[in-house]
Amino acid sequence: MVDGNPQNGGGLHEGLGPVTHRFDSQRLRLSYVDWGNPDKPLLLLVHGGKDHARNWDWVAERLRHDWHVVCPDLRGHGDSDWSPDGAYTMEYMACDLANLVSHLGAEHVNIVSHSYGGAISLRYTGLFPEKVRRLAVIEGLAAMEDFRVIHDQPPLSLVDQWRGWIEKRQAMAAQTPRTFATIEEGVERMKKGNSKLSDEQARHLAIWAMRRFESGQYGWKFDPYIQAQQPMDPSDPERRAIWGAITCPVLLFHGKESWAHNPAEDGRAAMFRDARVISMEGAGHWVHHDRLDDFVAAVREFL
Repeated sequence: MVDGNPQNGGGLHEGLGPVTHRFDSQRLRLSYVDWGNPDKPLLLLVHGGKDHARNWDWVAERLRHDWHVVCPDLRGHGDSDWSPDGAYTMEYMACDLANLVSHLGAEHVNIVSHSYGGAISLRYTGLFPEKVRRLAVIEGLAAMEDFRVIHDQPPLSLVDQWRGWIEKRQAMAAQTPRTFATIEEGVERMKKGNSKLSDEQARHLAIWAMRRFESGQYGWKFDPYIQAQQPMDPSDPERRAIWGAITCPVLLFHGKESWAHNPAEDGRAAMFRDARVISMEGAGHWVHHDRLDDFVAAVREFL
């Protein structure tokens, strides 16, 4: 692991993995991995909720020669600090992303993102449209209301939303963190979350997602408080204003076997000035894992 100024190199020799760096954002020490080639255009790969930077390794390995690929660990994820008060709202996350771009000294950036990371990237791009050249998002458009509809949950009043949020955080404070006796148990949990993963993929993801405690047990690196999001999701008019402010081309990926709705069919893609949707056969929510070669080919063409 290397801490330091990414402008001094961050270069990698052929065949080696990325170099880890850290930077300060909003009084937290956050981590990112750099795949080298700092003289190439900057490409950020932003992971989803309860995930980590190394879930992009297969994509990064294919794009590293043409791009300066950087993969952050979002706050509360991977090797980044946990927020002391569990602050994981979109505004905090978008500010962290803005601080990373500033830290890297980049005038412009291209972004490929997944799920929660996609929502963060959309928020950042809508606020700083002059910074982003291309934005690709894998199923990062869902709002809280979308999740309730998908899972057949009744709409909640604002009072019920905020009360539920407080009660969920109180319950989390009383919970004992889940642990595993072996890495293999984490591998099985990964495969349960996405049955399309190969054994090799699941093991790679689990190794980078887990830490070992003094007891010898293993646990997830992510802060469980990220699962208690504040009920502050923007309304459709507000989302339309944010997404409509994005000036760069946007590529929206959808897995045809995912729980998520196709944004080309439900009207969300029309909220953008310049957006195209690719809906992939044989893919669920993790399109970049389920259809790696096709995903990378589409991203290359788009970028």
